[in-house]
Amino acid sequence: MIVDVQVRKSEWKDLPVIMAIFGHAREFMVSYGNTHQWSEYGWPPQDLIEKDIEIGRSYVIVDDEEILATFCFMHGPHADPCYDHIEQGEWDIDANYGVIHRIASSGKRKGMLAFASEFALSRCPVLRMDTHEDNAPMRHLMETLGFVYRGIVHVPQDDAPRLAFEKKI
Repeated sequence: MIVDVQVRKSEWKDLPVIMAIFGHAREFMVSYGNTHQWSEYGWPPQDLIEKDIEIGRSYVIVDDEEILATFCFMHGPHADPCYDHIEQGEWDIDANYGVIHRIASSGKRKGMLAFASEFALSRCPVLRMDTHEDNAPMRHLMETLGFVYRGIVHVPQDDAPRLAFEKKI
């Protein structure tokens, strides 16, 4: 566990840094052969991040005051409607769950997905995530952290299939 970083809700003043982190993440994905997931669509768009901040589901991981990573976290019954239908598999738990979306790191510190997962699992006992098939680094990290592949979901921005994973306490 990383003890010298904290999670807090994103604030409007964080928006430029958050968008720069997403730019870094797009470049990282392309460098690892994942040219479609975010870079092809300029994902995520700033208006979506603004909405995340407005409704309180955008978070940042900070070390002192430096933002190291950002992610969207939601939880509750049917936390994400795109997870209501899963193909070629099934969810292990049919209960309230949390979802981490749009996680991105500045690249200055390792372990940001582990920290975000710990934060999310402290708020709900089941956590789900998805990623593009070409995102080998993310798939590897999720499996290393104990996420289990469950099947395929489709996300609204492009209706492309995403590999869906689940972790429970």
